[in-house]
Amino acid sequence: MMRHTFTGLTVLLTVVAGHSFAQQQYFIDGYHGGRYGHYPAGYTGYIVEQLQANPDWKINLEIEPETWDVVRVEEPAAYASLKKIFADQSAAGRIEYVNPGYGQSYLYTGSGESMIRQFTYGMQKIRAHFPETVLTTYSSEEPCFTSALPQVLRSLGFKYASLKNPNTCWGGYTRAFGGELVQWLGPDGSSLRTVPRYGSEALLERSTWQTTAWNNNTDYIRSAVAAGIQHPVGMCLQDAGWRVGPWLKQHARYETWRNYIGHVADTTKITPWKLSQEDIQVSLVWGSQALQRIAQQVRRAENKLAAAEKYAAINTIRQHSPWPQISLDTAWKALLLAQHHDCWIVPYNGQKGDTWIDKVKNWTDVTLAVSDSMLLQQQATGDLIRVVNTTAHVREEWVHLSHYGGHAPEVKDPNGKPAKACLRQDGSLVFKATVPAMGYTVYRISETGKPATFPAHGKRLPDGRYRIETDKYLMVIDPAKGGVISSLIDRAAGNRELVDTKHRRGFNELRGYFYNESAWHSSMDTIATVRLKEDNPAEVVAEIKGYISGHPFTQLITLTNGAAGIDMQLKIDWQGAPGIGAPPAVHYRAEDYHKAFYNDSFKLQVLLPVNLAQQRISKDAPYDVTESRLSNTFFNTWDSIKNNVLLHWADVTDGKTGLALFTDHTTSYVHGENYPLGFTVQFTGTALWGRNYTVSGPTEVHYAILPHSGAWDAAGVSAAATRWCEPLLTMPTITQDVFSLLTVTDKNWEVPALLMDGNDLLIRIYNAAGDEEEHTLSVTGTAEAALLEQLNGQLIATLPSTQTKGKTAIRLAIPRFGIRTIRLKNLNVHQ
Repeated sequence: MMRHTFTGLTVLLTVVAGHSFAQQQYFIDGYHGGRYGHYPAGYTGYIVEQLQANPDWKINLEIEPETWDVVRVEEPAAYASLKKIFADQSAAGRIEYVNPGYGQSYLYTGSGESMIRQFTYGMQKIRAHFPETVLTTYSSEEPCFTSALPQVLRSLGFKYASLKNPNTCWGGYTRAFGGELVQWLGPDGSSLRTVPRYGSEALLERSTWQTTAWNNNTDYIRSAVAAGIQHPVGMCLQDAGWRVGPWLKQHARYETWRNYIGHVADTTKITPWKLSQEDIQVSLVWGSQALQRIAQQVRRAENKLAAAEKYAAINTIRQHSPWPQISLDTAWKALLLAQHHDCWIVPYNGQKGDTWIDKVKNWTDVTLAVSDSMLLQQQATGDLIRVVNTTAHVREEWVHLSHYGGHAPEVKDPNGKPAKACLRQDGSLVFKATVPAMGYTVYRISETGKPATFPAHGKRLPDGRYRIETDKYLMVIDPAKGGVISSLIDRAAGNRELVDTKHRRGFNELRGYFYNESAWHSSMDTIATVRLKEDNPAEVVAEIKGYISGHPFTQLITLTNGAAGIDMQLKIDWQGAPGIGAPPAVHYRAEDYHKAFYNDSFKLQVLLPVNLAQQRISKDAPYDVTESRLSNTFFNTWDSIKNNVLLHWADVTDGKTGLALFTDHTTSYVHGENYPLGFTVQFTGTALWGRNYTVSGPTEVHYAILPHSGAWDAAGVSAAATRWCEPLLTMPTITQDVFSLLTVTDKNWEVPALLMDGNDLLIRIYNAAGDEEEHTLSVTGTAEAALLEQLNGQLIATLPSTQTKGKTAIRLAIPRFGIRTIRLKNLNVHQ
């Protein structure tokens, strides 16, 4: 991330010139940036000149891998010289590549599979330019960390990591913990030798972007030694473009992380640290419309590409279709660039028409176009409709055909048995489909010519409220209170009332502080209008129209028969430019610890007060779930950041009953003692670097709730979130075949990725909530061998398998939150 000029000058002018403290010290220097973030023309030549002029200098590189495509063309001589220096990848070598991420992602903002592809695509590109590359240590100038990294990095061949980011803490930092080295323990039990942000490494006074390790100042070195750290190390990966050369001007021993951790640091006192996702203390401008749209575009592309790749594998195995490697590479690389950390922290940076906001839109459009072409997502017309399931378990759900336009349809399954079906008021067809795991089935659609009549599931009560009933729930919506849900009865839980009717806040209420008016406003302030937009055997859709501070909003609440989840959509039509959030400072100063965008308590929120006495929060992260230790999610200063990130879901429970919240984008959630679960919807105002985050058009958000019994794992919340992200797909077909590629016996196992490598099928399995016992993976077809592999392709073991009636069964055990990659050699499906 390129800081503003004044910040760069401040950094350059305050580098410590020297001190008399004689302690031997070490320093990690190098460069951060790249083609998209910042990498000026001719800069490779500058790096080479500095390396030649300073023979004791060593550097660590965090450069976007695509950068070298440009450098090879524009600076061929410097490129060749750098390759020559880089070729020495021994411990004594002068250059180490420390972050091969294709798009330098924050990692915690995307899926676990995106994290893996960031590394695998990046490593592939780097090794195309530097074949000798040895990737030993993961390190980042930004807080590009997430709790599941030990498992992923070890599987890719990494040995070490660093959790420092001393000179670019705008977006956060890790919790201060430990001494010279820690053993970073991941959620699955994997471990990685790591340099932490020391327990003695304080946040720098009069700065909101640095810790004391940024320049090895005397206080930092003294405090480290006092804490028993014999070989204190600081760090700064300079922004590519800065012309400083070696960062420190006083005596220091420059090192690569590889040599420092492997041959310098004291390995006799390594403290184990089971790092929680909440130990990664990060904050972005949650609720800003710019970030919200970026997050939605990335999530949509991420979900669609995961489904498209799996469907392509199914087709290659079943139909012998050519594997679309080039198309998938194009889609993945575009998505990985859209996850670049600069998209999230400096979205407005760039020239008009080429800001990070524009880049994300362009990149995700590429991913969606490629994915849609693979999924045949044109209008699904004709008599035969293929329904596709890209998850590892059988699903029975209602599906929609958006532009059916028929009359009184009759839908039959492959055996000729009629399926439940009806037309919505907009003319689209809804029918109940049963679809095998990781496969598809086909339904035939015809018109009966008979008019269809349905019993009503919703009605207006004498007091003006609306009552909706399904087989799962009884819901009451109150127009007099802005359309909030005044009652939600869970029939499966003994008719338990889920709404905390005694709470001062409403269920599904919108509430926030409008600072231009110096007033709190709520959707409950004005009367709303309610109508039943749909009321048929499949679903009831209630449309709520109301106002908040004069701005009209529409909420759609969909209750589907047979479905445990309740779907919700929100659209707010902003009138003008509202100010929403904590009152801004009169003058923005980068050094001020207090900033309005930190303070979620003032932002516009959707609130869900649940009738639970002792509430515990769990939330997902890439290949992890964290049970929160926070008493509340709120903070308002840079030095008090809490990890309140809502990735896919957050769940509140008392152990007996719970409610999960799903969102269509990464944002922040809210919760605390006497404060209900909710999520951030809107913030406008001054944020990082004095940028005014405003609105440009309506805000539209898609979310859902899932009432359940027990805790999140027993309730299958993670699996439900996967189904929500990967809905059943419909597409036209001319064949009536039914096919299932694979099934797993443990309902808690998920298959986030399925892809081909030549004639081999690669299956990624994630144990999202299960035990560590052996379970069975059954695959249609016969294979020469079933191999368990690392993410880097290294063989771990040959798995025992049995082949019966054209199927291959594999038994294996996976720890909770563990991922495993299975290669089926030359898998063949007999027609």
